[in-house]
Amino acid sequence: MRSNKRLIAPVAVVAIVAVAAPLAAFSVLKQSPSATQTPVSTAPGQPTHEPTPAPLPPLPSDISIHVNPIDGLSPDFIMGSDVSMLAEMEANGAVFYENGVATDCLQILRDHGVNWIRLRIWNDPTDAKGVALGGGNNDLKTVSALAARAKKLGLKFLLDFHYSDWWADPGKQNMPKAWVGLDLDHLKTSLYGYTSGVIKDLAKAGAMPDMVQIGNEINGGMMWPVGATSPQGTAQIGGYEALAALLNMGIKAVHDADPNGADPARRAKTVIHLANGGDNGLYHTVFDALTSRGVDFDVIGLSYYSYWHGPMAGLVANMNDISQRYHKPVAVVETAYAYTLSGSDSTANLFDDSSEKEGGYLATVQGQATMFRDVIAAVAQVPGGTGLGVFYWEPDWYAVKGAGWQAGQGDEWENQAMFDPLGRALQSMYVFRLARPHNGSAAVQATITSVAPIAMKVPIKTVPQLPTTVKATYSDDSVRDTAVTWTMPAASAFPTDALVTVTGTVAGTTMSATAKLTVTSQINYVENPGFESGALSPWKVAGDTAAVNASNEVGNPHSGTFALHYWLDKPFAATATQTITGLDAGTYTLSAWFQGLGGEKPLQLFVTCDGKTSTVDVTNTGWQKWTQPTIDKIQVTGGTCTIGVKINADAGIWGFVDDFELVKSK
Repeated sequence: MRSNKRLIAPVAVVAIVAVAAPLAAFSVLKQSPSATQTPVSTAPGQPTHEPTPAPLPPLPSDISIHVNPIDGLSPDFIMGSDVSMLAEMEANGAVFYENGVATDCLQILRDHGVNWIRLRIWNDPTDAKGVALGGGNNDLKTVSALAARAKKLGLKFLLDFHYSDWWADPGKQNMPKAWVGLDLDHLKTSLYGYTSGVIKDLAKAGAMPDMVQIGNEINGGMMWPVGATSPQGTAQIGGYEALAALLNMGIKAVHDADPNGADPARRAKTVIHLANGGDNGLYHTVFDALTSRGVDFDVIGLSYYSYWHGPMAGLVANMNDISQRYHKPVAVVETAYAYTLSGSDSTANLFDDSSEKEGGYLATVQGQATMFRDVIAAVAQVPGGTGLGVFYWEPDWYAVKGAGWQAGQGDEWENQAMFDPLGRALQSMYVFRLARPHNGSAAVQATITSVAPIAMKVPIKTVPQLPTTVKATYSDDSVRDTAVTWTMPAASAFPTDALVTVTGTVAGTTMSATAKLTVTSQINYVENPGFESGALSPWKVAGDTAAVNASNEVGNPHSGTFALHYWLDKPFAATATQTITGLDAGTYTLSAWFQGLGGEKPLQLFVTCDGKTSTVDVTNTGWQKWTQPTIDKIQVTGGTCTIGVKINADAGIWGFVDDFELVKSK
C-alpha cells in the first residue's frame, strides 16, 4: 500500500455465500481462530509444535454493529491484519485500549478474532545519511521483534518483502540503494543472500513466517529498472525474463532457509502479489508471463480497495477465474475502509468524501465493518475452497505524532484504522469474529434507509433519459445501485429555464426517488460528451489508437461513470475528434474537463471551424485535480466544426478527459 494514484472502476455490491475449506495442500496454514501458542521450536530440521488452544474472551452483549455471519466459513480462514506501523507507533507513545484498559495492540486484535499478522520489510529504511525514513522503519530488527510477539500469542505471520528501502507499490519499485547499478546476475546473488539471511534470522528468533510475499504489488515488476516489465523512461529494463528470474531466486532463498524447506506440505508458502484486485486483464498479463517462465509460487495475493479498485463483482470474478486458470489459492492481502471522514492530525487523509462516494459504503463504523465482511465473503466463495483469507491493512494506525507515513509527516490512514484517535478499539473490529457463525448469530436482511436524489441538465421540450438506478443507502451502511421506475411527464412539462422535479419508485421499498432537472435552452451540441455510452463513438481516434479508451475507473470521471482515458507503456501521440454538423451561424464556446499525471508535450483542446483552428494548452497537475480549459468566441458560419483533444506523451503518462461541451454563446 501507499500509492498516490490507482487505476480503478466503479463499485457494485453483490450477495456472496461462503463455501468449502482451503486446499488440503495448505493444511500448514490451518489454525483455530481461538488458538494461542507457546514459542515454537525453530532449529533447522526440527519440527514446529502445534499451538496450544486457548479460548477467546466472550463476546460482549453491547456490540452496536451488526455483521451477518458467513455460513461455511472454515475455522482456519485467515482473518489477518497488517500491523507494520505498530513498533514505530509504540516508540512514539501510542497506547491501545480495550474497555478502558491499556492493552497490547496484538492482544486486542487477537481477542477480536485476528489469527494472522502481516509485516512489510524494507532492506535499509534510511536516507543517504543514515536517518530513518519513517513509515514504520521496517527493518529486520523491527520486524523480528513484532513477529516474535505475534507468534507468542498464537498468531501466524505473513512476511512482505518489498525489496526496496522504502514504500514499493504499482507506482514505484525503487531499487535498494545498496544494489543500485548491479546487473541481473549480481542482483540475483544479492537478493538470494538477503532473503535467506532474513528468513534464517527470523527462524532463530522464534518468528518464522508461515507465508512470504516475494515483492509488493508488482503490477509492473520490482527493483526497477532491472526487474521492470514496462518502460521506465530511457532506462534499459529487464522485462518478464528478469522479473521471473528474480522471483524464482527469492522463492528458492525462502525454501532453502526455511527449517521445514524440504517438506512442501510444511514449509512457508510463497505469494506473488498484485494490486487492482478487480482487474482480470492485469492478472492474466502478469501471471501468464510468470507461469510460462516457470515461476513456482504457491499463492496469488491481491490488493482490493473498493474506492480504488472497482466493483466487488469484479473482485469475485477475478478471483474465481485466476484460482482456476493458474490452479492456485488466492488471498486478499490488503483491504481497508474508513469509519469517518474526519481527520485527527494536519495531514490530509487518502480516504475523503470522494472516496466514500465511489466506495460503496458510508464512512461509518458500521460501513467499515460491512465492507470488510463483504470482502471476507467474496474470498470465502472462491470455488474449491481456494480462497484462503483476508488481511486488513493497518487497523492499528491511528494518528500518533512521530508515526507518519514519512519522517516528519503525519498519518494519511487514521480514518481507516480500527482504533479511534485516543487509541480505543472500535466496534468494527468485532467483524473478525462476527463474520464467523456463532451462538446467537443471525443474518438480517438490510433495508433501504434513504435514496440519494439526482440532478441533471436537460434541453427544453425534450423528455430526458433518466438513469435506471439510484444510489440507495441500506441499514448496514452499504450504498447500492438500486432499480428505479420514473413517472415521466410529457415534453411540454419542460419549458425554458425551469427546475422540474420528477419522482420515481425505488424497487423493494415504498420510498420515492427524486430527480431535479434543470431545463435550459442552451444546447450542448457534442454527442456522447461524457462517454457514458461506455464507448468512444462517435469520437474518432487517430495515431496511437491503443492509448485511448472509454474508462469507468472509480474516481477518475469528472461526472457519471465514464471518461476518455489515455495511457501507453511507450511514447505515444493520439488525437480524439468529433465532427459536429448543423450548427446555426453564431459565436460558440468549447470546454472540457481534464485531470492526470502531467508531463504531456503537449496536451491540447482544439476546435476547427470554417478552416480556422483554435487551441488551448492544458497542464495536468495530479490525480483528481480537475481543470476546465475553455475556448470562447468561436465563429461559426458554415454549420460544421471539428472538436477534439491532442495528446503527445512519454511512456506511462496518463490522464482523463470528460464532459465536453460546445454551446452557443448568448
